Amino acid sequence: MSRQLPAFSVPAPLARIVGRLPQLPPTLALVAGLNLALGRVLPREQLEPLLGKRLLLKVTDAGLALRFTLAPRGFRPLFERTQPDLTICATARDYLALALREEDPDTLFFSRRLLMEGETDLGLLVKNTLDAIDWEALGRGLTPSVVLERLRHPAGTHAR
Repeated sequence: MSRQLPAFSVPAPLARIVGRLPQLPPTLALVAGLNLALGRVLPREQLEPLLGKRLLLKVTDAGLALRFTLAPRGFRPLFERTQPDLTICATARDYLALALREEDPDTLFFSRRLLMEGETDLGLLVKNTLDAIDWEALGRGLTPSVVLERLRHPAGTHAR
């Protein structure tokens, strides 16, 4: 029997502090994770419309605003604060519920717990991709050496 995540929210005082901290470290963690998944459980061809698009992922209760893009060699952080092409907003608990497959993107989207603003076609692409991910496949075969190699050479690129 699977256990569900308890209801929780990041305390507002902590979120205010986190919101004032540099957002680069958590953004780097996010893009590293996305690059580990790229080509493995995130189909590169399917994500092609995201190339060069400015994405903003907000963790609403944690004060996080993570800006990134998909480049030809993988995901990378964005440093400019220009208007994003797509903004995705949810709480930390809802993002975790997605990752643990306790909730599906449609349920969160239609209950207005997963919000997407910007280019509608990109939002639909992201939602459908999230729904199709085999999260268990991400962990299979990821030894520490494979993880380090993928971090050194993101998205299947190799050193010459």
